[in-house]
Amino acid sequence: MHERTPPRLAPGDTVALVAPSGPLDAERLWRGRRVLTDLGLNVVLGSRIFTRRGYLAGPDVARAADLQEAWCDPEVAAVICARGGYGAGRLLDLIDWDAMKSAGSKILVGSSDITALHLAFARRLGLATVFGPMPACATLADPEGPEPYSLGHLHTTLFHGHTPTAVTGDRVMSEGRAVGPMIGGNLTLLAAMCGTPYEMRAEGHIVLLEDVGEDPYRIDRMLTQLAQNGAFDGVKGFALGSWVDCGNVLPILAERLIPLGVPIVAGLPIGHGSPQFSVWLGADGVIDTESCSLTGLISDTDKAP
Repeated sequence: MHERTPPRLAPGDTVALVAPSGPLDAERLWRGRRVLTDLGLNVVLGSRIFTRRGYLAGPDVARAADLQEAWCDPEVAAVICARGGYGAGRLLDLIDWDAMKSAGSKILVGSSDITALHLAFARRLGLATVFGPMPACATLADPEGPEPYSLGHLHTTLFHGHTPTAVTGDRVMSEGRAVGPMIGGNLTLLAAMCGTPYEMRAEGHIVLLEDVGEDPYRIDRMLTQLAQNGAFDGVKGFALGSWVDCGNVLPILAERLIPLGVPIVAGLPIGHGSPQFSVWLGADGVIDTESCSLTGLISDTDKAP
């Protein structure tokens, strides 16, 4: 299923930063905010963005309210999640999805724990969303400045009049070419969403997988869970991103995924680490194993309803 791709951004547009998951480092957020304003955007902050409750950026109701208020603000063209961590999945039953749908097509940006929101926005709103770097994380907000390739790719992904370049990996696990809408994200979150109304169904899709800080046996367990849940049934291909601090995970990825008989490219700089490129989930992508690349296809985005 293809999701609608929201209108892309133009200089002067207003974007809202919210914290639906973990608590923020204020200095990083201010640096990341400046990076976005330097792109020509008007950046506003959710009113509760600096709230903290243990490992969460405030109570669930407060984080859900910030997200919904930002999305439903008619002046806001995109909602950008400041960081991941944990907690986005706890918001899904607190959001008024009818109100969100009435607010129209906008861009959601985030990665890692924000995978839960990507799945929910696709299911509830029918919208394509951007899996990419976040403004209170190292890639965009380290003191020495944003990682230039990551920022450049985010810019071409978000802004009208630009075409994102292909993302190149470092190895082909299974040859072929696949075209189809993208789905997926962080493997831990995809496994955690199994059995919920938002679980991933990959039929007809190219699946993006990445993770951080997970031992190979845990990667194995999560891939097994998804396979046994039927999540990979009908998959068209796999785009494997970064596996930072996951040990020697490639053998288990090969063992579990190659038997599915679809094209697989690995080593794509998507997910965690640096550089960190961006991809539209819900919009078409192309896996080409001759060039070991993933290309996102954006078409008619600025005419989307």
